[in-house]
Amino acid sequence: MKLRPINKILVANRGEIACRIMRSAKEMGIQTVAVFSEADRQAMHVRYADEAICIGPAASNQSYLVIDKIIDACKQTGAQAIHPGYGFLSENAAFARAVEAAGLILIGPSPEAMEIMGNKLSAKAAALAYQIPMVPGTEEAINDIAEAKLRAVEVGFPILIKAAAGGGGKGMRVVENVEDFEEQMHLAVSEAQSAFGDGSVFIERYVTSPRHIEIQVLGDMHGHVVHLFERECSVQRRHQKVVEEAPSAVLTDEIRARMGKYAVDVAKSVNYVGAGTVEFILDENLDFFFLEMNTRLQVEHPVTELITGLDLVKEQIKIARGEALSYTQADLAIHGHAIELRVYAEDPKNNFLPDIGVLQTYKTPQGNGIRVDDGFEQGMEIPIYYDPMIAKLIAFGATREEAIQRMVRAIDEYTITGIQTTLPFGKFVMQHEAFVSGKFDTHFVSKYFKPDMLEDEDDQEALLAALYAVDLLIQGQTKALPITNLSQGNWYKNRKLSQ
Repeated sequence: MKLRPINKILVANRGEIACRIMRSAKEMGIQTVAVFSEADRQAMHVRYADEAICIGPAASNQSYLVIDKIIDACKQTGAQAIHPGYGFLSENAAFARAVEAAGLILIGPSPEAMEIMGNKLSAKAAALAYQIPMVPGTEEAINDIAEAKLRAVEVGFPILIKAAAGGGGKGMRVVENVEDFEEQMHLAVSEAQSAFGDGSVFIERYVTSPRHIEIQVLGDMHGHVVHLFERECSVQRRHQKVVEEAPSAVLTDEIRARMGKYAVDVAKSVNYVGAGTVEFILDENLDFFFLEMNTRLQVEHPVTELITGLDLVKEQIKIARGEALSYTQADLAIHGHAIELRVYAEDPKNNFLPDIGVLQTYKTPQGNGIRVDDGFEQGMEIPIYYDPMIAKLIAFGATREEAIQRMVRAIDEYTITGIQTTLPFGKFVMQHEAFVSGKFDTHFVSKYFKPDMLEDEDDQEALLAALYAVDLLIQGQTKALPITNLSQGNWYKNRKLSQ
Protein backbone atom coordinates (compact mmCIF):
# COMPACT_ATOMS: atom_id res chain seq x y z
CA MET A 1 0.00 0.00 0.00
CA LYS A 2 1.04 3.59 -0.61
CA LEU A 3 2.44 5.35 2.46
CA ARG A 4 0.46 8.30 3.80
CA PRO A 5 2.57 11.41 4.46
CA ILE A 6 2.59 12.71 8.03
CA ASN A 7 4.64 15.89 8.33
CA LYS A 8 2.64 17.60 11.06
CA ILE A 9 0.75 16.05 13.99
CA LEU A 10 -1.80 17.69 16.23
CA VAL A 11 -1.66 16.28 19.75
CA ALA A 12 -5.20 16.28 21.14
CA ASN A 13 -4.12 16.12 24.77
CA ARG A 14 -2.23 17.95 27.49
CA GLY A 15 0.36 17.47 30.25
CA GLU A 16 3.02 14.80 30.30
CA ILE A 17 1.56 12.64 27.52
CA ALA A 18 1.38 15.59 25.12
CA CYS A 19 5.04 16.40 25.80
CA ARG A 20 6.03 12.76 25.48
CA ILE A 21 4.33 12.41 22.06
CA MET A 22 5.85 15.64 20.79
CA ARG A 23 9.38 14.54 21.72
CA SER A 24 9.12 11.39 19.63
CA ALA A 25 7.57 13.30 16.72
CA LYS A 26 10.40 15.85 16.86
CA GLU A 27 12.99 13.05 16.66
CA MET A 28 11.22 11.85 13.51
CA GLY A 29 11.40 15.32 11.95
CA ILE A 30 7.64 15.83 12.31
CA GLN A 31 6.20 19.20 13.36
CA THR A 32 3.68 19.33 16.19
CA VAL A 33 0.61 21.35 17.07
CA ALA A 34 -0.60 21.76 20.64
CA VAL A 35 -4.17 22.50 21.60
CA PHE A 36 -4.84 24.02 24.98
CA SER A 37 -7.58 25.31 27.23
CA GLU A 38 -7.46 28.72 28.88
CA ALA A 39 -6.21 27.02 32.08
CA ASP A 40 -3.23 25.55 30.20
CA ARG A 41 -2.05 28.69 28.43
CA GLN A 42 1.39 28.52 30.12
CA ALA A 43 1.67 24.73 30.07
CA MET A 44 4.84 22.97 28.97
CA HIS A 45 3.23 21.19 26.02
CA VAL A 46 2.06 24.55 24.66
CA ARG A 47 5.56 25.99 24.77
CA TYR A 48 7.19 22.84 23.39
CA ALA A 49 5.04 22.51 20.27
CA ASP A 50 5.80 24.24 16.98
CA GLU A 51 2.32 25.77 16.98
CA ALA A 52 -0.44 26.10 19.57
CA ILE A 53 -4.13 26.91 19.41
CA CYS A 54 -6.48 27.74 22.27
CA ILE A 55 -9.64 25.65 21.98
CA GLY A 56 -11.77 26.96 24.81
CA PRO A 57 -12.37 27.41 28.54
CA ALA A 58 -10.76 25.32 31.27
CA ALA A 59 -13.52 22.71 31.53
CA SER A 60 -12.61 19.74 29.33
CA ASN A 61 -16.17 19.46 27.97
CA GLN A 62 -15.68 22.93 26.51
CA SER A 63 -12.17 22.34 25.17
CA TYR A 64 -10.32 19.01 25.04
CA LEU A 65 -13.51 16.99 24.52
CA VAL A 66 -15.02 19.15 21.75
CA ILE A 67 -14.49 17.19 18.53
CA ASP A 68 -15.22 20.06 16.13
CA LYS A 69 -12.65 22.31 17.82
CA ILE A 70 -9.94 19.65 17.52
CA ILE A 71 -10.62 19.07 13.83
CA ASP A 72 -10.85 22.79 13.12
CA ALA A 73 -7.43 23.28 14.75
CA CYS A 74 -6.05 20.67 12.35
CA LYS A 75 -7.47 22.51 9.36
CA GLN A 76 -6.11 25.84 10.60
CA THR A 77 -2.57 24.51 10.99
CA GLY A 78 -2.40 22.01 8.14
CA ALA A 79 -1.79 19.03 10.42
CA GLN A 80 -2.47 15.76 8.57
CA ALA A 81 -2.79 13.54 11.64
CA ILE A 82 -4.07 13.58 15.21
CA HIS A 83 -2.56 11.73 18.15
CA PRO A 84 -5.12 11.56 20.99
CA GLY A 85 -2.78 10.22 23.72
CA TYR A 86 -4.81 8.59 26.47
CA GLY A 87 -8.00 9.78 28.15
CA PHE A 88 -10.15 12.54 26.62
CA LEU A 89 -11.09 11.43 23.06
CA SER A 90 -8.60 8.57 22.70
CA GLU A 91 -11.24 5.79 22.75
CA ASN A 92 -14.14 7.75 21.30
CA ALA A 93 -15.45 6.05 18.16
CA ALA A 94 -17.46 9.13 17.13
CA PHE A 95 -14.26 11.18 17.22
CA ALA A 96 -12.44 8.55 15.14
CA ARG A 97 -15.21 8.69 12.53
CA ALA A 98 -15.15 12.49 12.48
CA VAL A 99 -11.39 12.44 11.90
CA GLU A 100 -11.82 10.05 8.97
CA ALA A 101 -14.68 12.13 7.53
CA ALA A 102 -12.46 15.23 7.64
CA GLY A 103 -9.83 13.43 5.55
CA LEU A 104 -7.38 13.32 8.46
CA ILE A 105 -5.37 10.45 9.94
CA LEU A 106 -6.08 9.21 13.44
CA ILE A 107 -2.99 7.71 15.06
CA GLY A 108 -4.97 4.89 16.58
CA PRO A 109 -7.30 2.00 15.72
CA SER A 110 -10.46 2.02 13.64
CA PRO A 111 -13.75 3.28 15.10
CA GLU A 112 -15.15 -0.23 14.67
CA ALA A 113 -12.42 -1.72 16.87
CA MET A 114 -13.01 1.01 19.46
CA GLU A 115 -16.73 0.27 19.57
CA ILE A 116 -16.36 -3.48 19.95
CA MET A 117 -13.62 -3.32 22.57
CA GLY A 118 -15.13 -0.28 24.30
CA ASN A 119 -17.98 -2.42 25.57
CA LYS A 120 -16.95 -5.28 27.85
CA LEU A 121 -19.74 -7.55 26.59
CA SER A 122 -18.99 -7.14 22.88
CA ALA A 123 -15.28 -7.48 23.70
CA LYS A 124 -15.98 -10.79 25.44
CA ALA A 125 -18.01 -11.97 22.46
CA ALA A 126 -15.14 -11.17 20.08
CA ALA A 127 -12.62 -12.92 22.33
CA LEU A 128 -14.83 -16.00 22.72
CA ALA A 129 -14.50 -16.68 18.98
CA TYR A 130 -10.83 -17.46 19.68
CA GLN A 131 -11.62 -19.58 22.74
CA ILE A 132 -9.84 -17.18 25.06
CA PRO A 133 -10.31 -18.03 28.77
CA MET A 134 -13.12 -16.09 30.45
CA VAL A 135 -14.08 -15.66 34.08
CA PRO A 136 -17.24 -17.75 34.66
CA GLY A 137 -20.30 -15.52 34.40
CA THR A 138 -22.84 -14.09 31.97
CA GLU A 139 -22.06 -13.34 28.35
CA GLU A 140 -24.80 -10.77 27.96
CA ALA A 141 -26.31 -7.81 29.79
CA ILE A 142 -28.85 -8.65 32.47
CA ASN A 143 -31.67 -6.27 33.30
CA ASP A 144 -34.12 -8.54 35.10
CA ILE A 145 -33.25 -8.65 38.81
CA ALA A 146 -34.84 -12.05 39.45
CA GLU A 147 -33.07 -13.65 36.49
CA ALA A 148 -29.82 -11.99 37.48
CA LYS A 149 -30.09 -13.42 40.99
CA LEU A 150 -30.61 -16.94 39.63
CA ARG A 151 -27.56 -16.58 37.37
CA ALA A 152 -25.51 -15.29 40.28
CA VAL A 153 -26.40 -18.36 42.34
CA GLU A 154 -25.37 -20.57 39.38
CA VAL A 155 -22.01 -18.79 39.06
CA GLY A 156 -21.43 -18.95 42.83
CA PHE A 157 -20.74 -16.24 45.39
CA PRO A 158 -18.85 -14.01 45.80
CA ILE A 159 -19.73 -12.45 42.45
CA LEU A 160 -18.87 -9.19 40.73
CA ILE A 161 -21.49 -6.97 39.08
CA LYS A 162 -19.80 -4.89 36.37
CA ALA A 163 -20.88 -2.12 34.02
CA ALA A 164 -20.66 -3.15 30.38
CA ALA A 165 -19.41 0.32 29.39
CA GLY A 166 -16.59 2.32 30.92
CA GLY A 167 -14.15 1.36 33.64
CA GLY A 168 -12.20 2.81 36.54
CA GLY A 169 -14.27 0.87 39.06
CA LYS A 170 -17.50 2.75 38.28
CA GLY A 171 -20.62 0.59 38.14
CA MET A 172 -18.78 -2.25 39.88
CA ARG A 173 -20.02 -4.04 42.98
CA VAL A 174 -18.70 -7.08 44.86
CA VAL A 175 -21.53 -9.17 46.33
CA GLU A 176 -20.65 -11.67 49.02
CA ASN A 177 -24.03 -13.35 49.44
CA VAL A 178 -27.46 -13.68 47.83
CA GLU A 179 -29.16 -11.52 50.50
CA ASP A 180 -27.25 -8.42 49.36
CA PHE A 181 -27.63 -9.06 45.64
CA GLU A 182 -30.71 -6.97 44.78
CA GLU A 183 -29.49 -3.85 46.57
CA GLN A 184 -26.04 -4.04 44.97
CA MET A 185 -27.54 -4.71 41.54
CA HIS A 186 -29.66 -1.55 41.76
CA LEU A 187 -26.61 0.47 42.87
CA ALA A 188 -24.42 -0.87 40.05
CA VAL A 189 -27.04 -0.12 37.37
CA SER A 190 -27.64 3.38 38.74
CA GLU A 191 -23.93 4.18 38.88
CA ALA A 192 -23.29 2.80 35.38
CA GLN A 193 -26.17 4.87 33.98
CA SER A 194 -24.90 8.00 35.70
CA ALA A 195 -21.26 7.52 34.70
CA PHE A 196 -21.59 6.16 31.15
CA GLY A 197 -25.18 6.78 30.05
CA ASP A 198 -25.57 3.02 29.82
CA GLY A 199 -26.99 0.99 32.70
CA SER A 200 -26.09 -2.39 31.21
CA VAL A 201 -24.35 -4.70 33.66
CA PHE A 202 -23.18 -8.29 33.67
CA ILE A 203 -22.06 -10.83 36.26
CA GLU A 204 -18.73 -12.57 36.82
CA ARG A 205 -17.38 -14.79 39.54
CA TYR A 206 -15.29 -12.65 41.85
CA VAL A 207 -11.65 -13.69 41.85
CA THR A 208 -10.67 -13.16 45.48
CA SER A 209 -6.91 -12.62 45.06
CA PRO A 210 -6.51 -11.26 41.53
CA ARG A 211 -3.43 -9.87 39.88
CA HIS A 212 -3.87 -7.42 37.02
CA ILE A 213 -1.70 -8.43 34.07
CA GLU A 214 -1.85 -6.70 30.69
CA ILE A 215 -0.21 -7.44 27.36
CA GLN A 216 0.94 -4.70 24.99
CA VAL A 217 0.11 -5.40 21.33
CA LEU A 218 0.97 -3.69 18.06
CA GLY A 219 -0.84 -4.30 14.78
CA ASP A 220 -0.11 -2.84 11.34
CA MET A 221 -2.27 -2.40 8.23
CA HIS A 222 -0.72 -5.47 6.62
CA GLY A 223 -2.21 -8.01 9.00
CA HIS A 224 0.82 -8.36 11.27
CA VAL A 225 0.24 -8.37 15.03
CA VAL A 226 2.85 -8.87 17.76
CA HIS A 227 2.84 -8.63 21.52
CA LEU A 228 5.48 -6.81 23.57
CA PHE A 229 5.13 -8.96 26.70
CA GLU A 230 3.33 -8.12 29.91
CA ARG A 231 2.98 -5.41 32.49
CA GLU A 232 1.99 -6.08 36.10
CA CYS A 233 -0.49 -3.43 37.29
CA SER A 234 -1.77 -4.86 40.56
CA VAL A 235 -0.90 -2.01 42.96
CA GLN A 236 -4.02 0.14 42.68
CA ARG A 237 -6.14 2.56 44.64
CA ARG A 238 -9.85 3.07 43.81
CA HIS A 239 -9.45 0.42 41.06
CA GLN A 240 -6.88 2.65 39.32
CA LYS A 241 -3.22 1.86 38.89
CA VAL A 242 -0.43 3.56 40.85
CA VAL A 243 2.57 1.22 40.34
CA GLU A 244 3.28 -0.81 37.20
CA GLU A 245 6.19 -3.02 36.23
CA ALA A 246 7.47 -5.14 33.37
CA PRO A 247 7.87 -8.03 33.32
CA SER A 248 5.67 -9.55 36.05
CA ALA A 249 7.45 -11.18 38.97
CA VAL A 250 5.28 -14.32 38.78
CA LEU A 251 4.71 -15.27 35.14
CA THR A 252 6.54 -18.30 33.79
CA ASP A 253 7.79 -18.34 30.21
CA GLU A 254 5.03 -20.80 29.35
CA ILE A 255 2.24 -18.64 30.82
CA ARG A 256 3.74 -15.52 29.21
CA ALA A 257 3.74 -17.21 25.78
CA ARG A 258 0.12 -18.39 26.11
CA MET A 259 -1.08 -15.04 27.40
CA GLY A 260 0.77 -13.25 24.60
CA LYS A 261 -0.79 -15.51 21.95
CA TYR A 262 -4.28 -14.88 23.32
CA ALA A 263 -3.65 -11.13 23.35
CA VAL A 264 -2.63 -11.27 19.69
CA ASP A 265 -5.79 -13.28 18.93
CA VAL A 266 -7.94 -10.64 20.66
CA ALA A 267 -6.35 -7.96 18.46
CA LYS A 268 -6.89 -10.05 15.34
CA SER A 269 -10.56 -10.56 16.24
CA VAL A 270 -11.20 -6.87 15.42
CA ASN A 271 -8.45 -6.37 12.77
CA TYR A 272 -6.67 -4.14 15.24
CA VAL A 273 -4.29 -1.47 13.94
CA GLY A 274 -1.92 0.50 16.17
CA ALA A 275 -0.98 0.15 19.83
CA GLY A 276 -3.41 -1.50 22.22
CA THR A 277 -3.47 -3.38 25.49
CA VAL A 278 -5.24 -6.63 26.29
CA GLU A 279 -5.93 -6.99 30.00
CA PHE A 280 -6.22 -10.20 32.01
CA ILE A 281 -6.74 -11.13 35.61
CA LEU A 282 -4.52 -13.81 37.10
CA ASP A 283 -5.72 -15.85 40.07
CA GLU A 284 -3.76 -17.45 42.91
CA ASN A 285 -3.34 -20.64 40.83
CA LEU A 286 -1.80 -18.62 37.96
CA ASP A 287 -4.85 -19.25 35.80
CA PHE A 288 -5.69 -16.18 33.71
CA PHE A 289 -8.90 -14.79 32.23
CA PHE A 290 -9.64 -12.11 29.63
CA LEU A 291 -10.79 -8.82 31.15
CA GLU A 292 -10.93 -6.15 28.43
CA MET A 293 -8.96 -4.33 25.74
CA ASN A 294 -7.85 -0.70 25.86
CA THR A 295 -7.72 0.74 22.36
CA ARG A 296 -5.07 3.40 23.00
CA LEU A 297 -1.62 4.08 24.36
CA GLN A 298 -1.50 3.25 28.07
CA VAL A 299 -0.19 5.53 30.81
CA GLU A 300 2.29 2.80 31.76
CA HIS A 301 3.74 2.27 28.27
CA PRO A 302 7.27 3.46 29.29
CA VAL A 303 8.02 0.24 31.21
CA THR A 304 7.40 -1.74 28.00
CA GLU A 305 9.61 0.64 26.05
CA LEU A 306 12.48 0.13 28.49
CA ILE A 307 12.40 -3.69 28.44
CA THR A 308 11.99 -3.93 24.64
CA GLY A 309 14.01 -0.96 23.40
CA LEU A 310 11.08 0.25 21.25
CA ASP A 311 9.54 3.72 21.14
CA LEU A 312 5.80 2.99 21.11
CA VAL A 313 4.82 6.48 19.93
CA LYS A 314 7.16 6.20 16.95
CA GLU A 315 5.71 2.77 16.22
CA GLN A 316 2.20 4.25 16.31
CA ILE A 317 3.18 6.96 13.85
CA LYS A 318 4.87 4.51 11.48
CA ILE A 319 1.81 2.25 11.53
CA ALA A 320 -0.49 5.22 10.87
CA ARG A 321 1.64 6.12 7.84
CA GLY A 322 1.04 2.62 6.50
CA GLU A 323 4.42 1.08 7.25
CA ALA A 324 4.67 -2.61 8.07
CA LEU A 325 6.16 -3.69 11.40
CA SER A 326 9.92 -4.03 10.94
CA TYR A 327 10.19 -7.08 13.23
CA THR A 328 8.45 -10.35 14.00
CA GLN A 329 7.53 -11.92 17.32
CA ALA A 330 10.71 -13.98 17.23
CA ASP A 331 12.79 -10.80 17.10
CA LEU A 332 11.39 -9.50 20.39
CA ALA A 333 12.82 -10.27 23.81
CA ILE A 334 12.72 -8.95 27.38
CA HIS A 335 15.82 -7.11 28.57
CA GLY A 336 16.02 -6.07 32.23
CA HIS A 337 13.22 -4.86 34.48
CA ALA A 338 11.30 -1.58 34.67
CA ILE A 339 8.98 -0.10 37.33
CA GLU A 340 6.75 2.96 37.03
CA LEU A 341 5.27 5.07 39.81
CA ARG A 342 2.51 7.48 38.91
CA VAL A 343 3.27 10.70 40.77
CA TYR A 344 -0.16 12.11 41.52
CA ALA A 345 -1.07 15.33 43.27
CA GLU A 346 -2.90 13.30 45.89
CA ASP A 347 -2.64 12.92 49.64
CA PRO A 348 -2.05 9.24 50.48
CA LYS A 349 -2.55 10.11 54.15
CA ASN A 350 -6.09 11.29 53.36
CA ASN A 351 -7.53 8.46 51.25
CA PHE A 352 -5.57 9.64 48.18
CA LEU A 353 -7.76 12.73 47.80
CA PRO A 354 -6.59 15.04 44.97
CA ASP A 355 -4.58 18.08 46.03
CA ILE A 356 -4.18 21.36 44.20
CA GLY A 357 -1.76 24.23 44.58
CA VAL A 358 1.53 25.62 43.31
CA LEU A 359 4.68 23.55 42.86
CA GLN A 360 6.80 25.65 45.17
CA THR A 361 9.74 23.26 44.72
CA TYR A 362 10.01 20.84 41.84
CA LYS A 363 13.29 18.97 41.27
CA THR A 364 13.35 15.67 39.40
CA PRO A 365 15.77 12.79 40.06
CA GLN A 366 18.55 11.92 37.65
CA GLY A 367 21.17 9.24 37.09
CA ASN A 368 21.45 5.80 35.56
CA GLY A 369 18.23 3.98 34.85
CA ILE A 370 15.88 6.85 35.77
CA ARG A 371 13.30 8.37 33.43
CA VAL A 372 10.77 11.08 34.30
CA ASP A 373 7.87 11.83 31.94
CA ASP A 374 6.26 15.04 33.17
CA GLY A 375 4.50 18.19 32.06
CA PHE A 376 5.18 20.59 34.91
CA GLU A 377 7.91 22.90 36.14
CA GLN A 378 8.66 24.63 39.43
CA GLY A 379 6.26 27.51 40.05
CA MET A 380 3.45 26.04 37.96
CA GLU A 381 -0.01 25.44 39.39
CA ILE A 382 -1.75 22.07 39.49
CA PRO A 383 -5.21 22.84 38.03
CA ILE A 384 -8.39 21.44 39.52
CA TYR A 385 -9.99 20.68 36.16
CA TYR A 386 -8.02 17.61 35.05
CA ASP A 387 -6.46 14.34 36.15
CA PRO A 388 -4.11 15.05 39.10
CA MET A 389 -1.09 13.19 37.66
CA ILE A 390 2.05 15.32 37.72
CA ALA A 391 4.54 12.85 36.29
CA LYS A 392 5.53 9.26 35.73
CA LEU A 393 8.70 8.16 37.49
CA ILE A 394 10.28 5.11 35.83
CA ALA A 395 13.25 3.09 37.08
CA PHE A 396 15.09 0.51 34.97
CA GLY A 397 17.63 -2.07 36.05
CA ALA A 398 19.25 -5.29 34.92
CA THR A 399 17.18 -7.10 37.56
CA ARG A 400 13.97 -6.43 39.47
CA GLU A 401 15.99 -5.87 42.64
CA GLU A 402 18.11 -3.21 40.95
CA ALA A 403 15.01 -1.50 39.52
CA ILE A 404 13.45 -1.36 42.99
CA GLN A 405 16.64 0.04 44.53
CA ARG A 406 16.87 2.70 41.82
CA MET A 407 13.22 3.62 42.32
CA VAL A 408 13.77 4.14 46.07
CA ARG A 409 16.81 6.29 45.36
CA ALA A 410 14.88 8.30 42.75
CA ILE A 411 11.94 8.87 45.12
CA ASP A 412 14.36 10.21 47.74
CA GLU A 413 15.83 12.59 45.15
CA TYR A 414 12.45 13.75 43.80
CA THR A 415 11.68 17.03 45.62
CA ILE A 416 8.15 18.42 45.45
CA THR A 417 6.74 20.97 47.90
CA GLY A 418 3.53 22.97 47.88
CA ILE A 419 1.26 19.96 47.40
CA GLN A 420 0.93 16.41 48.67
CA THR A 421 1.98 13.62 46.30
CA THR A 422 2.06 9.83 46.03
CA LEU A 423 5.86 9.76 46.31
CA PRO A 424 5.86 8.64 49.98
CA PHE A 425 3.35 5.92 49.16
CA GLY A 426 5.56 4.77 46.28
CA LYS A 427 8.49 4.39 48.64
CA PHE A 428 6.29 2.46 51.06
CA VAL A 429 5.37 0.05 48.25
CA MET A 430 8.97 -0.42 47.10
CA GLN A 431 10.12 -1.31 50.61
CA HIS A 432 7.21 -3.54 51.59
CA GLU A 433 7.99 -7.25 51.86
CA ALA A 434 4.92 -8.23 49.82
CA PHE A 435 6.03 -6.13 46.85
CA VAL A 436 9.71 -7.03 47.15
CA SER A 437 8.86 -10.73 47.23
CA GLY A 438 6.37 -10.41 44.38
CA LYS A 439 3.60 -11.92 46.54
CA PHE A 440 0.89 -9.29 46.17
CA ASP A 441 -2.40 -8.71 44.37
CA THR A 442 -4.87 -5.90 43.64
CA HIS A 443 -5.75 -5.73 47.34
CA PHE A 444 -2.26 -4.49 48.24
CA VAL A 445 -3.51 -1.11 49.54
CA SER A 446 -6.34 -2.52 51.65
CA LYS A 447 -4.17 -5.33 53.02
CA TYR A 448 -0.98 -3.49 53.86
CA PHE A 449 -1.34 0.27 53.73
CA LYS A 450 -2.59 2.57 56.46
CA PRO A 451 -2.12 6.37 56.33
CA ASP A 452 -0.45 6.52 59.75
CA MET A 453 2.40 4.42 58.35
CA LEU A 454 3.50 7.48 56.35
CA GLU A 455 2.98 9.74 59.35
CA ASP A 456 5.35 7.55 61.37
CA GLU A 457 8.02 8.06 58.72
CA ASP A 458 7.44 11.82 58.75
CA ASP A 459 7.75 11.83 62.55
CA GLN A 460 11.02 9.91 62.33
CA GLU A 461 12.45 12.42 59.87
CA ALA A 462 11.38 15.32 62.09
CA LEU A 463 13.05 13.64 65.10
CA LEU A 464 16.28 13.13 63.17
CA ALA A 465 16.25 16.78 62.09
CA ALA A 466 15.76 17.88 65.69
CA LEU A 467 18.59 15.63 66.91
CA TYR A 468 20.84 17.06 64.22
CA ALA A 469 20.05 20.63 65.27
CA VAL A 470 20.72 19.87 68.94
CA ASP A 471 24.02 18.23 68.03
CA LEU A 472 25.09 21.37 66.17
CA LEU A 473 24.28 23.52 69.19
CA ILE A 474 26.26 21.25 71.50
CA GLN A 475 29.26 21.50 69.18
CA GLY A 476 28.94 25.29 69.15
CA GLN A 477 27.98 25.56 65.51
CA THR A 478 26.54 28.96 64.70
CA LYS A 479 25.74 28.44 61.05
CA ALA A 480 23.06 26.17 59.67
CA LEU A 481 24.43 23.28 57.65
CA PRO A 482 22.62 21.36 54.90
CA ILE A 483 20.69 18.30 56.02
CA THR A 484 20.84 15.40 53.58
CA ASN A 485 19.50 11.86 53.53
CA LEU A 486 17.75 12.26 56.89
CA SER A 487 15.08 9.82 55.75
CA GLN A 488 17.73 7.11 55.76
CA GLY A 489 19.04 8.12 59.19
CA ASN A 490 22.54 8.52 57.75
CA TRP A 491 23.47 11.41 59.99
CA TYR A 492 22.35 9.55 63.14
CA LYS A 493 24.29 6.43 62.14
CA ASN A 494 27.42 8.43 61.36
CA ARG A 495 27.13 10.34 64.63
CA LYS A 496 26.95 7.15 66.66
CA LEU A 497 29.93 5.70 64.80
CA SER A 498 32.02 8.78 65.60
CA GLN A 499 31.25 8.68 69.32
